[in-house]
Amino acid sequence: MGRKKKIKKIKKSKKIKKGEQSPALKKTSGQYAYKTNDEKVQINKIKKQPTEKRIYNVKDYVVYPKHGVGKIVEIYKAKIGDIESTFYKVLIEKEKLTLSLPTNQQSHLRPVSSINQINKAISILKSKPRIKRTMWSRRAQEYDQKINSGKIYELTEVVRDLNKKTDIMAEQSYSERQLFEKAYERLKSEFEIVLGSKAQQKMDKALKREEINPDQDKESTV
Repeated sequence: MGRKKKIKKIKKSKKIKKGEQSPALKKTSGQYAYKTNDEKVQINKIKKQPTEKRIYNVKDYVVYPKHGVGKIVEIYKAKIGDIESTFYKVLIEKEKLTLSLPTNQQSHLRPVSSINQINKAISILKSKPRIKRTMWSRRAQEYDQKINSGKIYELTEVVRDLNKKTDIMAEQSYSERQLFEKAYERLKSEFEIVLGSKAQQKMDKALKREEINPDQDKESTV
């Protein structure tokens, strides 16, 4: 009798296992398919929605990666072949340069940074420099890429890392100083749009740059 009872229990457990082997959810090629009435419903990953293009107006300030801050002075239409296109005319005052950029190809343009972004940039200037122990030629290339990236935080990092807290020529090599001045002036031009005349003062304070006596600078270059 004892043996018969054991056999019955085993049979019951087998029935339970058979029921477990028919799951409602099966994984197929990285996607999940639910079985409901012999129909498979696939769940795909949701793709990011495309961002809307920003519309700029005349007198708006924008940042063009390779040249820095510019001002839209005109929006005009022109025909290229049989196609009529709309263009932004952007004046880069620092470089005495005028650019004509199609409005439908403005992914390289960005608006001038907000006050919150400027404040974050100031905090980056105050932080400790991060200088890689690599050859100068490689570092110079990376710095140049950051300067022309159009991203304010990357530009700020270059200014911070190349800052020597002084204007004495002996403290920097010629190529190092050239890169620093390029990054510094480009960052300052964007700061000036947001902070006005106090832009350089705030930058130099964050960088702890010393005011150099002209006579001292002459002595260092002799």
